Amino acid sequence: MAIDAGGTMTDTFVVDEAGGFVVGKAQTTPADESIGFMDSARDALAQWDATPESAFGGIASGIFSGTAMLNRLLSRTGLRIGVIVTAGQEDYLRIERAIQTYLGFSYSDRLHIATHHHNPPLVPRERMRGVRGRIDVLGREVLPLREQDARDAAAELLDAGVEGIVICLLFSYRNPAHERRVGEIVAEERALRSLDGSVPVFLSCELYPMRRDLPRLNCTLIEAYAAEPSRATLQAVRDRTKEAGAGFELRVMASHGGTISIEARELARTLVSGPIGGVVGGAELGRRTGQRNVLCTDIGGTSFDIALITDGRYDITPTPDIARFVLNMPLVRIDSIGAGTGSLVRINPNSNRPELGPDSAGARIGVCWPEGGVETVSVTDLDLVLGRVNPDYFLGGEIRLDPERARHEVRRQIAEPLGLDVATAAAGVIELFEQTLRHEAVGRILGRGYSPADYALLCYGGGGPLHVAGYTAGVSYRDVLVPAWAAGFSAYGCACADFEYRCDQTVDMPLLPSFDDGARAWIGATITAAWRGLEQRVAAEFAKSGVGAERVRFSRIARMQYYGQLNDIEIVSPSESLETAADVDALIAAFEDAYGKVYARSARSPELGYLVTQAAVLGTTEIEKPVLPERPERGGSPPLKATRDVHFGGCFQATDVYELSDVQPGHRISGPAIIESVATTFAIPPGRSARLDRHDIFHLSSEEG
Repeated sequence: MAIDAGGTMTDTFVVDEAGGFVVGKAQTTPADESIGFMDSARDALAQWDATPESAFGGIASGIFSGTAMLNRLLSRTGLRIGVIVTAGQEDYLRIERAIQTYLGFSYSDRLHIATHHHNPPLVPRERMRGVRGRIDVLGREVLPLREQDARDAAAELLDAGVEGIVICLLFSYRNPAHERRVGEIVAEERALRSLDGSVPVFLSCELYPMRRDLPRLNCTLIEAYAAEPSRATLQAVRDRTKEAGAGFELRVMASHGGTISIEARELARTLVSGPIGGVVGGAELGRRTGQRNVLCTDIGGTSFDIALITDGRYDITPTPDIARFVLNMPLVRIDSIGAGTGSLVRINPNSNRPELGPDSAGARIGVCWPEGGVETVSVTDLDLVLGRVNPDYFLGGEIRLDPERARHEVRRQIAEPLGLDVATAAAGVIELFEQTLRHEAVGRILGRGYSPADYALLCYGGGGPLHVAGYTAGVSYRDVLVPAWAAGFSAYGCACADFEYRCDQTVDMPLLPSFDDGARAWIGATITAAWRGLEQRVAAEFAKSGVGAERVRFSRIARMQYYGQLNDIEIVSPSESLETAADVDALIAAFEDAYGKVYARSARSPELGYLVTQAAVLGTTEIEKPVLPERPERGGSPPLKATRDVHFGGCFQATDVYELSDVQPGHRISGPAIIESVATTFAIPPGRSARLDRHDIFHLSSEEG
């Protein structure tokens, strides 16, 4: 079982041993995600005439991905944290870095600084303390630690009633001695106040030992501020499963593409989890269907997420930015824009042009659902006005939408300011919406030097099938894939993810052309020593779940770049250790091959030499995974469910409506047509057709295709 608690809907994907599956859907309940999860699980299992109480005991594993931690960070409702840094750095969080202060701003705002502002600090200045002492960039002590500074800082913070203390000193990733000693002093002061166990201490050198000071502080701070209290949210979900008879250990989707225990030390890695599942599922689907290059596109209620899978692999970025924070943790590279089916639509009074988002109605849908309290038109309202969404079948009829209310507000807020009729205005904004998505998707491929013809586009998310025909129109993708379970595809991807832990460490080891075999072997031994230490950390995390090291498959990873360049790429070492110069040369050859695929072979620059920036270890153990359905294809057409007028191509047209469960493998449906289900709606315009294959995946093509 896999659960994806998104910003709008919670999807539950349950698969049996033969590959059969059901997808459940319910509204997300941000205040307590366990409620939305149980509602969604109940909806899924009802399709098998089962309940959580009758089925949970037979489920082998459960994976959860949610938004509670991110929401806690965005809403600034985390723990009361104190921070100890190197003296002179107490204004870290108020100064930030230029790149962080401009995240999320438009080009014009960056240029003119019209609306620029700093992030509200997670920790106010009065709870930031500095200690004197200095480790330099090479890890040498150039100024001894003044322990009295640390003792005073600890005492002041503890007496101020903090709920956790973060310690992040300069260059502690090179030499953690000072940072660990400060941690010991905090523990001593905590014991004097009988606070053991109630005020946890977070050391950056143990959690995120990587260079770049502000990202390292951000990661450690988010671990304390948002991740630690989020354990309670995850434990509430776990407790609900236990109450229903579950015997499995609940795991969480992590940023690097694997799943980890909710007891994991580095829980902040699950800050962004739902979108990661979709990319992992896209890679797995591509592998099983022979599609090595896949463009993943996910439309939910709040955003449009894009990820590129090239030669079967997705990219990992070591310094992502999330919620206007630059971080130091490995994250599956996903580009996101604030354009989803819940995006709010307004007419700019100055330009008299429609604008989309970036704010969203989220789980409140739009003005068409009076109970949501939304007063601004959303994209869903426009789809409803155009006849693409069935007002009586949203979430299978659990939520009834009011098309007349939507039509009235679209006329008042959109059509009249533009001087257009309701249908023309709504269709125009939808065209603008889909055009924005089309340009974003194509741009990701062209920006890497490839052509759309090299990639299959995979569409998923609750809003994906509704708009996929629009944002793929006129683009020559190799194929356009729409899984029948698109609404729950991210949850499916979570179920495909391995149970794995990843630990990273900065090494910054140069490999220059002038180095002889002895120098290369010494550098190889240094990197191998880093791998060995990281393996121990990974094994310790697995031990929390009762998994011994003998059951763990380790992969050794190096992030490398040409010496002097800015961007590194991730390489899985062909050798378990780098004991000889030949082993190092094999790692370099693997880098050269990967660099030629990511950029271009002509861009190779071996004359510059190389820099190994990070060492990482990935530990994986075997788990249950879903299989793709295999159903025989047949001819004919599905039974017609209904006919209704839907706006396509500038006018309303009589459109055939089908129930998704009635469509069988081998059926081809030509547009204009609507395929609807409890969880999503698939719109097929005139001139396009969709064929369902034996794996329950639709292939959208032009009629002649």
